[in-house]
Amino acid sequence: MLIFLLLGFMPLVLLLTLALALYLTVIELRELRPNYGWWIWWLLLVLMTHFVGYLLLRVYTLYRRRQLAGP
Repeated sequence: MLIFLLLGFMPLVLLLTLALALYLTVIELRELRPNYGWWIWWLLLVLMTHFVGYLLLRVYTLYRRRQLAGP
């Protein structure tokens, strides 16, 4: 959304990539099974920052998986 606000218009390619990022976020969150507050937070982050937010989610899930796996 921030990209769209900065550009002043909404190119179809960016809109499709935003939809893809949100879809991939939902897939990641279903696997993590966080509570609904975290769901909303991550979805809003990805919605506002596009793929940067999705990349942050991927880093977070990698960290959580390593933390849960133990040493």
